[in-house]
Amino acid sequence: MRAMPVEQDGMPIAAVEQSTGIARATLRIWERRYGFPRPGRDLRGERSYPGEQVEKLRLIAGLMARGHRPGRLVGLDPGQLAALAGPGAANGSARAAAPLIDDPVLAPLREHDTFSLISYIESSIRTLGLAGFICERMPQMNANVGLAWARGDIEVFEEHLYTETVQDLLRREMGRLQPLGHGPRVLLATLPEEVHTLGLLMVQALLALEGCPCTSLGARVPVQQLVKAAGAFGADVVGLSFSASTNPSHVLRGLEQLRGELAPQVAVWAGGSSPVLARHRIAGVQVMPHIRDVLPAVAHWRAGRELRSAS
Repeated sequence: MRAMPVEQDGMPIAAVEQSTGIARATLRIWERRYGFPRPGRDLRGERSYPGEQVEKLRLIAGLMARGHRPGRLVGLDPGQLAALAGPGAANGSARAAAPLIDDPVLAPLREHDTFSLISYIESSIRTLGLAGFICERMPQMNANVGLAWARGDIEVFEEHLYTETVQDLLRREMGRLQPLGHGPRVLLATLPEEVHTLGLLMVQALLALEGCPCTSLGARVPVQQLVKAAGAFGADVVGLSFSASTNPSHVLRGLEQLRGELAPQVAVWAGGSSPVLARHRIAGVQVMPHIRDVLPAVAHWRAGRELRSAS
């Protein structure tokens, strides 16, 4: 999946707003007026909120929904807030005041019902077909699971359960496909700053449906190694995935370096939820805003090959 809205050292302000229901403008006002929250700064210089501060903000949000004033609440420690909230709010178990996200995949995660989780995903694949599941249902599930995690509606281990389960099922589906060997030959990876690989697996499954030879190197591959691997595997395309939490400067620098060091005939495809991909055009890099863009890109590459062969 995993397009999680969180930085390595804390949670960005947009995710805190989603998690707590407290507007980001309010968070900045409280920071100036009360000295809380006290965010750090991420690699981009933007606010990054430690987990314990987010838990305290969730308690405050719940108490405000019951009529308490923030000026009194921000000076209390989490234990005092939990006592004020009453039973069930201690130890970070209080949920945000906003309603739970409505997605059928979340119920078995919250109930720790792995059998029902597998059954639901398998049923979705049968109903939509593998391509339909990957292009239509899975992006919704990824986003809703990520949002539920950011808001505190599910635990970290529950989010991991989702990711591992859907990865296992996708790999099983790919194992049933007959390899055809049609081009392009695609090499998939993420750059060293990107740890999320669920998007790569989604692309790999779509390519398998199209009969494309595909090699995935997984996460954190240096540019120089990608260039060597592209030559070793005879890649026609190098595909990279970027999540929303990836530092934008790393995205741009990495893509520019890769494009400059790869052979000109090797295409570069970049996808994922990083906003910088939509804001900046990089010469020689094809950006795919949505997973469904993969199939037209394959068709376009094949059409171009036929033209080259005919000329």
